[in-house]
Amino acid sequence: MGLDPHQLREFVIRPSLQRLDLWSKAAEELIVGTGIQESGLRHLHQIGSGPALGLWQMEPKTHTDIWENFLHFRTKLSLKVLGPYTKPDHTRLVWDLAYSCSMCRIHYLRCPESLPPAGDIEGQANFWKKHYNTPLGAGTPGQYIDNWQRSIGK
Repeated sequence: MGLDPHQLREFVIRPSLQRLDLWSKAAEELIVGTGIQESGLRHLHQIGSGPALGLWQMEPKTHTDIWENFLHFRTKLSLKVLGPYTKPDHTRLVWDLAYSCSMCRIHYLRCPESLPPAGDIEGQANFWKKHYNTPLGAGTPGQYIDNWQRSIGK
């Protein structure tokens, strides 16, 4: 049994995205859907031998790339992501839900396309597959939609 996705949205995702000035209902839905799909909102380390960490299952290499090639050039945003800490640390992806959520949102912020609209779970599933799981990843948009419906409903 994982975290309650409604509480995660209300108490972690929404405040984290608002702190970054990157909140929208569409972003909130995509972030909760990504967490549901990636970890079932229960696994903090990738099952098996993979390196992915946190509810959003970000790999340390992706974390480093975001910092070196995106946040490094956006001081105001990077300071909001860091919060009270002075340097990025991929181990925070496991124990700091707000940080991990923020890094997931930044990952999507780097995408050249706009987020799918709120309520478009199929569009969000396809966006997740293309930009987060990637074509080489094992997940499918169908799994994302099924997991969303099982966890959230509708």
